[in-house]
Amino acid sequence: MKKISITGLGIVSPSGVDKRKFWSNVKAGRSAVEKITRFDASKYPSHIAGHVHELDAYSNVSSRLLKKIDLFAHMALVASELAMQDANIDIEKEDKKRTGIFMGNAIGGWLYAETELRDLYIEGREGVSPFMASAWFPAAPQGQVSIRYGIKGYSKTIVSDRASSLMAIGYGAKNLVRNNNDFILAGGMEAPITPYALLCCNTSGMLSKENNEPQKAYKPFDKNRDGYAIAEGAGIMTLEPHERVAKRKANVYANVIGFGTTTDGVDRIDPAEDGVELARAIRIALEDAELSPEQIDYICLDGAGTKIGDATETRAIKQVFNSHAKKIPMSAPKSIFGNMLGATGALDVITTVLAMGNGMIPPTINYQTPDPDCDLDYCPNNAQEKEINNALIINRGRGGINAVLVLQKN
Repeated sequence: MKKISITGLGIVSPSGVDKRKFWSNVKAGRSAVEKITRFDASKYPSHIAGHVHELDAYSNVSSRLLKKIDLFAHMALVASELAMQDANIDIEKEDKKRTGIFMGNAIGGWLYAETELRDLYIEGREGVSPFMASAWFPAAPQGQVSIRYGIKGYSKTIVSDRASSLMAIGYGAKNLVRNNNDFILAGGMEAPITPYALLCCNTSGMLSKENNEPQKAYKPFDKNRDGYAIAEGAGIMTLEPHERVAKRKANVYANVIGFGTTTDGVDRIDPAEDGVELARAIRIALEDAELSPEQIDYICLDGAGTKIGDATETRAIKQVFNSHAKKIPMSAPKSIFGNMLGATGALDVITTVLAMGNGMIPPTINYQTPDPDCDLDYCPNNAQEKEINNALIINRGRGGINAVLVLQKN
């Protein structure tokens, strides 16, 4: 793939909104997972999550608009503004017909939807907000960002479970290669800490039930893992072609140079046990990037924290990297702030970009007991100093969706 540059980062996460604070917490492995307190979640099998606590301090969204949108769109608006500020882009000076928005999420805006559906049954149709129809659906954040800035270019919202935002970034980069846009806002957002959304996540059977010690619950690749902890948040980045970056002398964090995606096609929830299709997605991404497996310095893992998820991810990596697999440091930094479902890929990309810039591999926390089926270097518990020139990011969605992105240091 022709190089597509990442020039701005916008972060809304349980580990912080300011990028320096976010990186400091991730590097130190300070868990942001805690008990859910916004509503009584005590009867749910899993009632822990990563919460965003600083959104209002960074938001300039009007109170009038906040009544019309769900939290996931609010986070997308804040992250988009932060990304453009970070990239030093003045949207009013851009050709808005050549500006795109590529975003992903998994479940939509259920806080707004739940509230209005409750009012429907209590008060009848007169009690339902007229903004219900435009607030909850997965493309709402894309629409709100478009409205706010007057963006009219080629855009898409991707819904593919936990692979959503990594696919959005990959497709956004491909779109720039085809010269369909001048620059793109790409990433994802998710707000699953609501009564109904939490119920849906619990019924998947993939959430950790270690509620007594929330900060220790999410432990990918550990033998005693029992699932992931959900989280809310958003990650948006500005993507620009290399020629445009050179013309405006923009700062470049890293370049997207490869993307691959496949589907297992064996089960509506679980991945294939052989890891073959995930391995194929990795090979497609490496071929797209024109890199050999030996040139990858770091792998940011999907790290589902389930036995089948972690074991098959490990299996797929071994199929591609062979004997070199054990020499590559890899980690699941989402174990620190929680799994953001459809937004997780965007945060994985941002974390990897910051890892490249700081020469530091973020840790997989809560790793205590090795699993014979997962025997690679998961960077347990402590960050490792290492120069990262090329990195690979893996995201997987239920039903066997595989997405892989390759980044290169500028």
